[in-house]
Amino acid sequence: MDVEVTRRQFTVDAYLRMIDAEILDRTDHVELIEGDILQMAPIGPSHYSCVAMLSRVLVVGVGARGLVVPQMTLPLSPRSAPEPDLAVLRPRSTPYREAWATPADVLLLVEVSDASLRRDLYLKRPLYAQAEIPELWIVDVQGERLLVHRQPRAGGYASIQEVPRDGVVSPIAFPDIRVAVAEIFA
Repeated sequence: MDVEVTRRQFTVDAYLRMIDAEILDRTDHVELIEGDILQMAPIGPSHYSCVAMLSRVLVVGVGARGLVVPQMTLPLSPRSAPEPDLAVLRPRSTPYREAWATPADVLLLVEVSDASLRRDLYLKRPLYAQAEIPELWIVDVQGERLLVHRQPRAGGYASIQEVPRDGVVSPIAFPDIRVAVAEIFA
């Protein structure tokens, strides 16, 4: 039996107004992807532990050269505002409390994928590339590996490197920071 369903598509402006008006808040745990407000997977111990460990490494390494922000709303296009697990933002003259971060502010994005690997790879990764996010790390919790994406282009990233648990990687913006993948899973 076919059932006709009418969907309401949202713009980023409408979505951000819902956040500002507190129609949506942190307890809703949602993000806007291509006009749809999507429920995000619950955060379990494996997920938040990886976020915490990577946060510590990045905060110490980046210092005053940038701002490490967990789970922020990032407007990418008129119809998408995902919520990456971590973002490293460049310092800017306009304080972040006065205006949303933009793709131009992003030095590195991190998605920690426990139950969300397919969503992060097939829905969010192309959006990040289209927005010219210079570097995207996807932490594959189940596979205990890090997928490093660089050189954004329409539809994807030209460079994708799989770094195993025993590997080490440095962000492009901070080549002096060495991240041991095993430390993310400690």
